Amino acid sequence: MRKKIACLHAHHTNIQYIETAFLKFDMKWLHFVDPGLMDRVASDETFTFSDASKKVKEQMEWIAGCNVDAILITCTNYIAFLNEEQLSLSIPIIKIDEPLFDLVCQAQQPQIMLFTNPATVEATMKRLHAHARDHGGVDVQSIIIDDAFEWIMQGLSEKYNQEIVNRLLQLNEEKRPISVAQLSMVKAAKDYERQTGYTVMNPLQALVDSMAIQLDLGTSIATEHV
Repeated sequence: MRKKIACLHAHHTNIQYIETAFLKFDMKWLHFVDPGLMDRVASDETFTFSDASKKVKEQMEWIAGCNVDAILITCTNYIAFLNEEQLSLSIPIIKIDEPLFDLVCQAQQPQIMLFTNPATVEATMKRLHAHARDHGGVDVQSIIIDDAFEWIMQGLSEKYNQEIVNRLLQLNEEKRPISVAQLSMVKAAKDYERQTGYTVMNPLQALVDSMAIQLDLGTSIATEHV
């Protein structure tokens, strides 16, 4: 039976990543895009963590009411603001970063995790280390590619991707496993892999593998946008 999956995004560019990655599966997508919350958090000092959590709770309850089989959250900051103890949903909530955390925890050596959005680093690393406690911990250095995130927000995707590739090339001599933390970085990571033959862990492939098992997916796809 075709699965109907809702996605909550902070930026519209994530839609294409998700749909392309799941083309072979029998799914119907319902996309919800709201960049306003993160803009409010960044620009309004009176808007508290509690306020943001309340907004995410409202969004999740609204989405769950749209007769979907699961909700996928593609924004790591949305995940950080999510308080599942305040929700009483009967459908799975899938967090895009957790399958990547599983991959990172499997590498028993010092690693690098790349970011372009500084606002996501603290929450993501906190969640990673909490996730890693069951695996004996991880040794991961977070590196931010300064100023790059504004380019993707302005629609300058080629410039954004090239800057990520350049930073990855600079890290070649580190000889440490590397991962990219954000969905918007996946294309650049794949470009780098084609150029060099080196593998970069990314949240998208890990997510596909995890969801295929968790939701027992079939083949083919239909899409819908909100």
